[in-house]
Amino acid sequence: MLHIFCPHCGEHRAEEEFSPAGQAHIPRPLDPAACSDAEWGEYMWFRDNPRGLRHELWLHAAGCRKYFNATRHTVSYAILETYKIGEKPSVTEAISEPQPLAQGATA
Repeated sequence: MLHIFCPHCGEHRAEEEFSPAGQAHIPRPLDPAACSDAEWGEYMWFRDNPRGLRHELWLHAAGCRKYFNATRHTVSYAILETYKIGEKPSVTEAISEPQPLAQGATA
């Protein structure tokens, strides 16, 4: 089972208490009324889907019910850090992807 650190509660909790809420650090248009339909659609629906390092928004749904950001590697699913909204991530460079096990090897 994966344990995630909630920066608001200050403790690790079971993965089942959290819900991912998409990509983090997406700037909202300053004047939504001035956006074209295409620009508004781009903001609302289109997100990056990188392989590797990703900054995500998460909700501690079964705990404090507060949102926070997490830096996660999409290949290994490893969460490298969690931090409050408004803070900057400390992990910004891609880490190497995990190597597959050799045939017949066990973890």
